[in-house]
Amino acid sequence: MSQFFDLAGRTAIVTGGNGGIGLGMARGLAACGARVVVVGRNAEKNAAAVAALNTDGGEGAFALQADLAEPGSAARVVDEVVARAGGLAILVNNAGTNIRRLPQDVSDEDWYAVMDANLTSAMRMSRAAYPHLKASGHGRVISIGSMMSIFGLPLSPAYGASKGGIVQYTRSLAVAWGPDAITANAILPGWIETELTAGAKRDMPDLNDRVLARTPQKRWGLPGDFAGIAAFLASDAAAFVTGTAIPVDGGLSVHG
Repeated sequence: MSQFFDLAGRTAIVTGGNGGIGLGMARGLAACGARVVVVGRNAEKNAAAVAALNTDGGEGAFALQADLAEPGSAARVVDEVVARAGGLAILVNNAGTNIRRLPQDVSDEDWYAVMDANLTSAMRMSRAAYPHLKASGHGRVISIGSMMSIFGLPLSPAYGASKGGIVQYTRSLAVAWGPDAITANAILPGWIETELTAGAKRDMPDLNDRVLARTPQKRWGLPGDFAGIAAFLASDAAAFVTGTAIPVDGGLSVHG
């Protein structure tokens, strides 16, 4: 059965892969043999992530510095990856941000900043990657939604809208690109210990108690909790899994 999870010879882009959930997924892909390309805005964090991937046993990992909210950056990243690696089989759309405001306080600038980083970047990356994913014969698109794809929080109107959009965009890709042997799935993280949620803890002093009360496993998630699900969705084991939105949340979404 191990051959189903063998990603040797496949190149994977992980946007926002230099920390948090992105690095957790990158480590899972590298552990299964994929050549991982980390894309992020911070060159120092990118270099540290590549060093960690290569130390963990990944081969040929490298990083590209880019702000994917900028038009043209996605196409440039994909072109450079294909030129250096010879192809592309796996795309993980993980890059994102949040600006916490009540709905009545969200400016146009706030709205577009979150949408461009979270949703538009995923569209641009997927569009640019499409011909190469098709040519690979086993293309995979894995996009990161959120519990805010299905729940609401008062301080996350733009973030929630962008992550709900990720789920619907994923379903469109699954239907449109299924004949090309490309699968598209979304992962919905629960409350995970990351830089983003550190800000949420500051804004909502009772958040830790609420999360622990609502999560059956009685803990926050860790970036490493995403290594396995990323490797599975990228692998041949998931060849007939597409259009899904899978919670990785310790049971939060099913707790009555």
